Amino acid sequence: MLSLEALFNSYAYMGDVTVIAICITIFILLGSSYVSRTRGFRIFSAIIGTVLWAAIVNIVYNEMLVRYTAELRYVIYTLRVVYYFLLFDVFFLFALYASVVSNLEHRKARSIAIISTVLFGVIMGTDITLTAVGVGFRLAEDGTVIYGTNVFLIGYVMFVFLIASLLLRVRQLVYKRVMYGFFGTMALAIFLRVLQIAISQSVLTTMTFILPIIAMLYFMHSTPYNIKDGTLDIRAMEDMVNNLYVKKEQFIFMSLFLPDFGEEGKELPEAIRAQTRRFSREFFRNGVLFQISNGQIVMIAKKKPNPDYEEWMQTILNAFTDQYEHFKYPYKIVYGDSIDEISEKNEYALLIDSVHMAIPENTAHRLCPEDIRNFNQDKYILSELADIYNKRDVNDPRVLAYCQPVLNIKTGKFDTAEVLMRLELENVGTVMPVKFIPIAESHEYIHVLTEIILHKTCQEIKKLSNEGYYINRISVNVSVLELKLDDFCCDIESIIKSNGIPSDKIALEITESQTDADFMIMKEKIETLHEHGIQFYLDDFGTGYSNMERIMEMPFDIIKFDRSMLIASGIDERSERIVENLAHMFKDMDYSVLYEGVEDEEAEKRCKEMSASYLQGYKYSRPIPIEKIRDFLPKVI
Repeated sequence: MLSLEALFNSYAYMGDVTVIAICITIFILLGSSYVSRTRGFRIFSAIIGTVLWAAIVNIVYNEMLVRYTAELRYVIYTLRVVYYFLLFDVFFLFALYASVVSNLEHRKARSIAIISTVLFGVIMGTDITLTAVGVGFRLAEDGTVIYGTNVFLIGYVMFVFLIASLLLRVRQLVYKRVMYGFFGTMALAIFLRVLQIAISQSVLTTMTFILPIIAMLYFMHSTPYNIKDGTLDIRAMEDMVNNLYVKKEQFIFMSLFLPDFGEEGKELPEAIRAQTRRFSREFFRNGVLFQISNGQIVMIAKKKPNPDYEEWMQTILNAFTDQYEHFKYPYKIVYGDSIDEISEKNEYALLIDSVHMAIPENTAHRLCPEDIRNFNQDKYILSELADIYNKRDVNDPRVLAYCQPVLNIKTGKFDTAEVLMRLELENVGTVMPVKFIPIAESHEYIHVLTEIILHKTCQEIKKLSNEGYYINRISVNVSVLELKLDDFCCDIESIIKSNGIPSDKIALEITESQTDADFMIMKEKIETLHEHGIQFYLDDFGTGYSNMERIMEMPFDIIKFDRSMLIASGIDERSERIVENLAHMFKDMDYSVLYEGVEDEEAEKRCKEMSASYLQGYKYSRPIPIEKIRDFLPKVI
């Protein structure tokens, strides 16, 4: 029996012992991290296992040589054949692995597999035959080793040539630096093998097969863990979902989104990370955390090891509610059970994003069938928006221009209006802005929609003027996100100019920005377009965030009081005085004040008493197709 002392005192064994240690280390790393369970990974695991067994067999084989007796003769022959079989099997797996991970065309990959198999069989068959006829490897009666024709070396060279040829063939399919890494480790392995031949040694034979394995581990299967919080990336989440679906394993998920940290470059506070680590570790068995976007962490856990998952999910929700009282960060939580329809298409990240957009802040929402229906509808809307974006047809019939007339208090006539967007899509009919605008903004399609609606508005203004109607201006809503575009001002000016109407016939409505960077960009773009005669409305004044100092710095023409301000003014005398004083202040500073949401005569009267310049609301008209605005406009005398 081989003693540990003999093993570690013999340098001949240390190469294989090191190989065994490295293989076991790699298996430990793969087991304690999360790696995509692809076909390439399965071949990679088989390579490691084969090299591990080769090292073990080589140790036993060399020990049998040391302890040679006539009874061990055929055991030694068998061990040697098994050892070389395992090494050439590693070569075969190397070739198969390179074909798979490079996505080599199926026909070519099949040819490589056939060539490798034939080469494998020929080499092993030749070696066994030469031994049998007494010209290959054999043992003398006293146990002396006679090597004869070195078939292994010939096979080694042939397989190295085959794999090098394969790597050259797929070089256009693989990132250049990765290719350099593989060639570098192969060159080092060949150098060690040549060095062994030069000094008549064989202690590092198995070791030469480990070097390319290390390159594979580093380039192809390195762990995607974030070492700070133990999260994986979205690629790992999609891989886990795919594997669970294939195995028909049900799971539960919880998503935490903190909007304050949703921007690029912002990191979740360590205190929040610590809580998510604790929740996944203490409440769920084998729960895995994924950071799929800034400010968003998703936990997935199998149902089977967690029969009490309902109780623990509720415990987490209660605990997080308690934590909110301490941290005060707005949050959104979405949780639920796995759904085959979503798992099959691997769309949990998109589904969760869809629900996050729909629910209010500081809400924990359990996924329900209606969410799936809305999600499928959102996907359809997104596909249509993508098509609209790609075609960039300013006359796209799917984008409809609606209008709501605005009463000018001074003239008593409807000589201005606000244009509103609708989508008319084949599968869902008319889609309202509240549904498609967030989707368009999140996928950067919004500016194309603005260009289309602005073009259609300009066209209608020109028609109205030609028909003798008086239209002072029509306002178009634009997103703050659009103002960040370098060509925003040029695009707006170009559309107005191409339609041949005066710039002052168009006004742009924007909401106030909350960040210093956006404020500076917004101010620059407004000033540029303002110089060309385009007027600007500050939309939704009174909702959420209003910085009076910034408003004063902006060259706005009209301050548009949100409907909530009008409702508040009707609650009590104190609220009415606050709204009235704000409106009066703006009027004294040469801003016009527009109240939206006017629905009855009482509201109309109150607005007129509160320094109104313009009124808009259902009392006068609901949004109508822009062509019907003629019913409200005065004729030029």
